[in-house]
Amino acid sequence: MTEKEKCAQGLLYNANYDQELINERITAKDLCQEYNNLKNSDSEGRTALLKKILGKTDGNIWIEPAFWCDYGYNIEVGENFYSNHNLVILDCAKVTFGSNVFIGPNCSFYTASHPIDVRQRNQGLESAHPIEIGDNVWFGGNVVVLPGITIGNNTVIGAGSVVTKDIPDNVVAVGNPCRVIKTITENNQV
Repeated sequence: MTEKEKCAQGLLYNANYDQELINERITAKDLCQEYNNLKNSDSEGRTALLKKILGKTDGNIWIEPAFWCDYGYNIEVGENFYSNHNLVILDCAKVTFGSNVFIGPNCSFYTASHPIDVRQRNQGLESAHPIEIGDNVWFGGNVVVLPGITIGNNTVIGAGSVVTKDIPDNVVAVGNPCRVIKTITENNQV
């Protein structure tokens, strides 16, 4: 089994010495650097390059530079996606964003996880676990989403949160660790 196949199955794998994975990361980071160096006024060029970097995009996608990812092909975004500056997506596993997702500045989505066992960690082993974001989700600035997390539809994640557990639909969640503080109803959508 290749290191890439182990990664796709959520098993421990070594990305540090596997030439296929190294080459794929170099390609993605070169494309991200090219994207980050485009003029802000070049909206056509930016859109075209994002469609080249990302695995799947629906219409109307905008990411303010700087944007960095590991592979790109593991990222899927729905319709009407916006991210403010300094988005980082470590997409060793699939990262799926629904439609109408808005991301504040300095947000990070990490699928990579490293072993607690020091011997395994020092060997460069890691695992990857997918992240799934529903529709109509808003992330405040400086949010970190950890491996294996699912965030439901119509949810708001408050600024500075570290999401360590799944978050359901229709809630406001904040903090470190992130926790639900309010259910969103028709009566309190202000």
